[in-house]
Amino acid sequence: MSPVSALISVRLQAAAGGVVPLLGRFSYDRADPYAVRARFFTQDTGLPSWCFDRQMLAEGLHRPVGEGDVTFRPQWTPDGEAVRAELRDSSGGQGAVLLFDARALARFLDETYAVVAPGAETFDADAFLDELLAR
Repeated sequence: MSPVSALISVRLQAAAGGVVPLLGRFSYDRADPYAVRARFFTQDTGLPSWCFDRQMLAEGLHRPVGEGDVTFRPQWTPDGEAVRAELRDSSGGQGAVLLFDARALARFLDETYAVVAPGAETFDADAFLDELLAR
């Protein structure tokens, strides 16, 4: 089965209190079953990509989860239910607050579960080490 991908509406909360609309291309591949990759962009500009833990994203739909550089929690907004993602860099900088459309994120996660069910993820440590040591 090919990788799963979805465009999801994202809002960046600006420090001044405004909101910047973005799109996020969320993608999932069974070759890396624990990870969801997200590439954010505006109409004109690509922004940094992030790699999230799939289980954390799913839990973030229902309760606060995470610590350190990445946290998720549900949040109601004037536009409906969202998942609030707080992203910080390890240097202690300002970071960013993103709001993902919760329904679209839940649909995307459901599609990923059709590829690899929750709890059925596997990681071949030997193959990973072989690849790493071959470099």
